[in-house]
Amino acid sequence: MKVIYKITWPNGKIYIGSDLTDSIIYFGSPNKHEIEADFPTRESRRDIVIRREILWESDIASDEQVRRKEHELILEHKSNDPIIGYNRRPKQQKR
Repeated sequence: MKVIYKITWPNGKIYIGSDLTDSIIYFGSPNKHEIEADFPTRESRRDIVIRREILWESDIASDEQVRRKEHELILEHKSNDPIIGYNRRPKQQKR
């Protein structure tokens, strides 16, 4: 099963990623420095709950189809906007 998931951090920011193996332990590759900056204190890191939701899944999609759908969902959820999320690709369009 191939999946596209949404991670929601305690500050409400999101990260959308894909997993071609549907591993329960995979939580993507957001930029660790950006997340660390959003949780700068020891207290803010002491108790964190992260939610992982499956947005889309397929048994038959090709890897390329999964990547296209992931791109589509990043744009749809605006998770490439630094105010909303941790995705940095595709680059956000200048307003």
